[in-house]
This record gives sequence, C-alpha cells and structure tokens, in this order.
Amino acid sequence: MSWLRYFRRMRWDRERREEMESYVQIETDENIARGMSVEEARFAAQRKFGNATLVREEIYRMNTLQFLDSVFRAARQALRALRHNPAFTAAALLTLALGIGANTAVFSVVNSVLLRPLPYPHPEQLIALRQTAPGAAGLASVADGLLLSSSMYFTYAEQNRTFRALGVFGTGTAAVTGLGEPEQVRSVGISDGVLQTLGVQPALGRWIDAADQKPDAQQTVMLSYGYWQRRFGGDRSAIGRSLSVESRPRVIVGVMPLGFRVVDADFDLILPEQMDRAKAVLPGFGWRGVARLKPEATIAQANADIARLIPIWMTSWPMPGAMGLDGRVYQAWRIAPALCPLKDEVVKNVGSLLWAVMATIGAVMLIACANVANLLLVRAEARRQELAIRAALGAGWATIVRELLTESVLLGLMGGALGIGLAYEGLRLLIAAGPANLPRLNEISLDARALAFTLAISVASGLLFGSLPALKYGGRRIALGGRTFSADRERHRTRNLLVVAQIALALVLLVSSALMIRTFQALRRVDPGFTKPEQLQTVRVTIPFPQMPNPERVTRAQQAILDKLAAIPGVISAGFASAVPLEGIEPNWDVIGVEGQGDPSAAMARGEIPPLRFFKNVSPGYLRAMGTKLVAGHDLAWSDVYSQRRFALVSENLAREFWGSPSNALGKRFLEIPRTPWWQVIGVVENVRENGVDQNAPAIVYWPTMRDNLYGPGPLNAVRSVAFVLRSDLAGTESLVKQIQQAVWSVSGTLPVATPRTMQDMYSRSLARTSFTLVMLAIAGAMALLLGLVGIYGVIAYAVSQRRREIGIRLALGAEPANLKRMFVRHGVTLAAAGVGIGLPMAAALVRLMKSLLFGISPLDPLAFATAPAVLVFAAALASFLPAQRAAKVDPVEILSSE
Repeated sequence: MSWLRYFRRMRWDRERREEMESYVQIETDENIARGMSVEEARFAAQRKFGNATLVREEIYRMNTLQFLDSVFRAARQALRALRHNPAFTAAALLTLALGIGANTAVFSVVNSVLLRPLPYPHPEQLIALRQTAPGAAGLASVADGLLLSSSMYFTYAEQNRTFRALGVFGTGTAAVTGLGEPEQVRSVGISDGVLQTLGVQPALGRWIDAADQKPDAQQTVMLSYGYWQRRFGGDRSAIGRSLSVESRPRVIVGVMPLGFRVVDADFDLILPEQMDRAKAVLPGFGWRGVARLKPEATIAQANADIARLIPIWMTSWPMPGAMGLDGRVYQAWRIAPALCPLKDEVVKNVGSLLWAVMATIGAVMLIACANVANLLLVRAEARRQELAIRAALGAGWATIVRELLTESVLLGLMGGALGIGLAYEGLRLLIAAGPANLPRLNEISLDARALAFTLAISVASGLLFGSLPALKYGGRRIALGGRTFSADRERHRTRNLLVVAQIALALVLLVSSALMIRTFQALRRVDPGFTKPEQLQTVRVTIPFPQMPNPERVTRAQQAILDKLAAIPGVISAGFASAVPLEGIEPNWDVIGVEGQGDPSAAMARGEIPPLRFFKNVSPGYLRAMGTKLVAGHDLAWSDVYSQRRFALVSENLAREFWGSPSNALGKRFLEIPRTPWWQVIGVVENVRENGVDQNAPAIVYWPTMRDNLYGPGPLNAVRSVAFVLRSDLAGTESLVKQIQQAVWSVSGTLPVATPRTMQDMYSRSLARTSFTLVMLAIAGAMALLLGLVGIYGVIAYAVSQRRREIGIRLALGAEPANLKRMFVRHGVTLAAAGVGIGLPMAAALVRLMKSLLFGISPLDPLAFATAPAVLVFAAALASFLPAQRAAKVDPVEILSSE
C-alpha cells in the first residue's frame, strides 16, 4: 500500500460509503418498481448487499498502516490524558524545557565552535604551520609555539613538497585618513599564498596577488565586507579608488565576502607585506603560517617535509650583521615542526572547556529526566486501578507499554519544542556572557544540526524517563489497590533511588561550581602589578613613518601628547608604553648577557643561547600612572631618553635571578645581544602579570621609548605605536575619550585614537574564561540543586499524602507532632546523605578532569568538598520540612471519620 493511500484513506472511506449507499438506493428503487413497499424494498436491498459496516472496515484496514495508526491513536489518547492533568503536565513540561533548552543552547555553541567545518573550501586540507622550540629557555611562548620568520616563509614556500599553497600573516592596526576623522582600524598583513591557501573568492574585485607583494609594486589594499559597507556604503565603484593607510595612498583592489576571516583574525583591511627576499635574515619570528596540503599528502608527511627544511633554513640565511653569528646558534633551540589541522589552531584549548560545560549540562538533563520519571511514577500509581482493569479486559502488555511510552515521548517532544524557544534566548545570553576570545563566536547559531540534536534528546529523554513506569505498571498482572495500598514500601523504592541519583549528580555539579568559585577568588587575590584598574584609561596612538620619519621627532610628539593628556582636568597621572599588561600584544624578546656572569658571545658561538627575556619600552611616568611599584632605584627621566643614556629598568624576578636581590641589581650592567654596548640598571620594578593573572609574571627588561639601533650603527629607533595610560576617576566615560581625542589632534590632526578601553576591561577579559566557566557551572549547579530538592520534596510530599491514614491513627494514639516531623525530615535527609555518599567519590574522580581550569587550589580542595555536601544536606532538610509540617497538622478525627 502506498503512503498516499494511507493519508487519503478518510476520503476513500467516504467515497466507498457513497458508492454503497448508491447501490442500495438503486436496488431499493428496483424493488419498489416490482411492487414492494418502500420499507420492504429498502430492507430487501440491504439484505442483498450484506453488512456495509464490515465492508467499510475491511476497506479501511486495507488502506491503513496498523502501526502508524495505533501510534496516532495512542498520541491522541495521551494528549487527552495530559490535558486532563494540567498541574502534572505543566510541571513535567517546565522541567523538560529547562533541561532540553540548556542542552540545546550549549550544544549549539559546541557545534558551531568545535564540530562545524571551517568556512573555507575543503577545510580538511588546511593546516597551521606551528613549530616548537623546547630549547629556547626563558620564554614559555616560544617553547609552546615558535612563530615563523620571513626567511622561514621563503624557505618553506619555495622548497616544500607537500603543500599546494603556503603563506604567513600577522595582525595589527593601521591608521586611515582622508575619510572623515582619522581612524585606527584592524589590519592583517599577508604574504603571497595566504588568500590562495584559504581559497575564498572576493565578493568584489580581485585578490592581492604575487605582483602586489613585490617590494617596488604599487601599494594596494583589500577591504572587509563590513568596512566596505560602513565607509563606502556598499558602493561598487570603491574598487580602484585610493585609500590613505599609514599616510600612504593604497589602491582598493577587492572586497572579501561577509563573515570572512583570515583564520581567526577579524579585520577591516588586508595589506600585502611586500617582503624583500634580498634583505631577509634568520630571526624575526613574528609570523603565523597557514598552508593547504596537496590532495595526496598527510600531516605526518608535511611534518617530515618541514623537518627536512629547517636545517636548510639555518644554513641559507644570514644573521643580522652586528651579531657576527650564523644559523647554528638556533640548533640549541631544537626547532621542530608541530603542524596541526587549522581548525585545532582556531579552536585552541577551548575544546576541553566546552566539552566540560556540555557534560555538566548533560548531567542536569539526567536529573530532569529523573524528576519527570518520579512524576510519571506517581501518576502511574494513581492510574493503577485503571491499568489493572484494562489488563483484565484483555489489553496486552505491549499495548499498555506502548501507550505509556507514547505519552512520555510526547511529553519529551513538547518539552523539546518549548526548549527550543528557551535555547534561542539562552544562546543570546551565552554569546553575550561568553569570553570575547571564544573562537568563532560570530558563527554560533541554532542550525539544522542543533535542531536534530534537540529532536534526538527529546525522544531519548522521553524513552528514558518513560521506561520505568511503563515497565513497572505496563504488565497484565497489576493488582487493584486497597486500603493498605499506600503502605507498600516496595512501591516507593524506585522513587527513592531516583532521588538518590539526582542528589549524587547534583553534588558533582555543586563541587565543580565550588571549585570554580574558589579559583575565581584565588585569581582575584593575585596582585597583577598595577592598582585600581577601573581608574586606568588606555588608548593607542600610532605615528606612521611617512608622516614623521625622524625618530626623535616621534618621541617628542609622543611627549607633547602626554603633556596634553596630563593637563586634562581630572587626570591624576599619565604615561605610555609599547604595550600595557593584558593587552594581548605579542611582546618583543631576545637574549641578554650579564656582566661578570660569562661571555654570551662565546656561548652563542658554541651554539648555546642564553635564556630569552621579554622587552618593553616605557616612558617616564608610565609606572606611576599604572600604579606599578619601584622595588629599588628610580624611574627613567626624559633627560635620560634624549641624551641617550644607556639606562634601563628590570623586573624584580629578573633582578633576583641574576643578582640575588633588587638592591644588588642597581648599578649592574647587561647587554642585549653580543657585541653591543652595556646597559646599566637604575631601577627594579615589581613583577607584573603581563599575559594574564593566571600566568606567571615574566622576567622583563624595560627600555626607554627611544634608543640606539639594535643591529649596529644607524639612526635611532623610536616606538611608533604606543598605548597611553591615564589615571582618572573619569576612566571609561565618553567625555574623557573625547578630551583625549582633542588632546591628540591638538598635536597632530591626522593621528587616530584607537581602542579606547579601561584596564578593568582588559583585566575582566583575562578572567573571561574562568568567569564563563564559573557562570555556566553555577547555572548548572543551581538547576541541579533545585531539581534535586524538588525531587526530595516530591517524595516526602507523596509519602505524606499516601500515609495520611497511618498519620491520623498515630496522632489519635498519642504520637507527638514533632516526632512525626522528625520522621519525615529524617527520611529526606537520609536520601540526601545517601546521594552525598555516592556523589563524593564520583566528584573526586571527575573533578580531576578540571585541573586545567583551576588556579591556586587543588582539584580535591577540602573547603569545596566540605561546603557542597553541607549545603545540599541542609537544603534537603528544608525541602523535607514543608511536607513534614503538613503531616503534623493532619486532623485524626477527620481521617478516622472518613473510614
């Protein structure tokens, strides 16, 4: 039978009925013509035709899928039953909607971030060019992943055997002028091969290609779709127009499509880097790499290919002239390829966080299922006599089970439908509350896969919580209830076990939440190396080389801006630096050699590289503005900067490492690289958490903002892009930002003021991952606690309702109401204690997986493991007290008279 006939069977039945009635009418008319009366004629016609109802039923059965028909019939019956029990239906649907909605929302994040392919053609062929350098002591960032130099790019791009395309890129900012007010925008500098690797065609115009990358080529630029819309109103004639970037005209050659990112980098402009192969040297490790494998190549083969090229790179390119060394010095770093799928590079370590959150929300779903199972058990007990009568009248075990499961699955589907609405709103909150550095944040959405997940979890949960009452009460041999029906302890055992399971799971989530709270407290206690971040306003100002080539003029312009900023009413102090803590800018680094502690030149000539150190350039007054303490010595002065005195500051941990104490470091000398002049330590700065409050403070050298050329004789170097810091109670206000803009423009009207934000914003961002995890686990823990307490309340309340006769007799015989209260409260606390006893070992085993999320505490933190059970047992006692109090108020006269 075709599906079409099944869905049109009602029409077929109507047509057959009309045919049969027509036949009977024709036969009746013929009988009347033969001389019969009307009644005799119709009776004779019906007798000749036979039983019309049986014929219609046979035709209906022929056009019916029995299983589907029985399911629809069971669904209609279930809907009627649910409609007649609104309180039960509302409680079950609310519980399921919360559980399914939370799971759907979190799964949407997991799906969008971890499971969905990257939005590039054949994303499985894309890899990130990662390298390790475990021998580069002193810099964790290098040990974890060494970026590429321009000479590495040339070597790998020209001599590899496994890639179809390869390129390097770096993120930054660029000043755009000539389109209204000066503007600092996000930029991505790319080499040839990046766009070819990613393979996404421009929405308008063309790619930046190899011709644009030649050092003497015309300056070109590509726009993001958003910047094109915002600045050019989507005008297609923007292609070919000129745009002033960093005071240089660039021709717009293309616009990338909406949503396109260079790996994980959002941007406004794409700029060709125009690397000069003739000037490339070995160092300069500042580029991220991306490549597309050939169809027949694997990551293992690509790793072997790059490992083959690293020695070739070391011997093919020079070191900077003043160093007098060659590539053999990098042998000590033990540079090795660590290529990985590009998706892993984008996602980084957020996968473990999201799966942990998914697991916690999944535990909440199990608790919700246990709660609904308890509700269904109560309802099934109320229907016990009905089910027993149906079984006695011949209803099969399979029929009753099917109808009970249909009702539970229908509940699951209805709860899922409501959950989708909650998930949509919850997803908006998740995106808003999620860490700003959560990868692919703009791609998170409720898609077809998320809806399929909702359908699957709705059906699975319906089968899960419906299986217990269906199997327990769906059998043919169901006894009719009597007066002692409520006293049967056997019937309460399943419900008690479900509550114990709920409490055990809730305890695991509460312990996890407590650990994250303790972690957050430990992070808040860390001294970051600056004070009152809510008072610190930062802005970034960049002075392009074409606008101001002379480095001393750059520094004097920055000082002039600083003086203008310090004169703003309400500003307490001001300074600037190449980067402020927690800003996320990759720091400069190199080796240093300390006078009297071995010759670094000789060590490097032997292939040994001293430990690497972070470098930062700071202005006089920067430390005071930040609230960073000088442990010993004094700050830099502007006279030191302009007279080019070789004075520097060092961090406290660096001073203790080389000279034993901060005071001993004063007056000592060190050099940056071999064969360069000595620098003298004039001050020691307290340790600063540059990379995050959960990261150790690195050893840092603080250089002046203008200094000599690093690699030999030549012009001075000035830091052109600096972050100004103002300490003011007005930090974060729009009025202060406007005054800062006016102060900068009073020095130069073409300088844009970029990324205005407070240190509190950056401080909060550094805690965002922990805060996000804390919020998610707190929500999961609160939901689990609430559902667990509802479960205990339901069990005790049901026990009270079923034992009212027993309670009345006890009270009539002189039992004290207080003793009755204690009896029921004891029952609830016993269930909670049993759940705690099971949950504690589970928590101890599972929270070890959270070790990477914790800071400053042990996974077996005693306070967390003591507090969570205490809260749970206390709350369980309160949940048991309300029905226990109701039991103590039972009127024994009323109960006995009803007997």
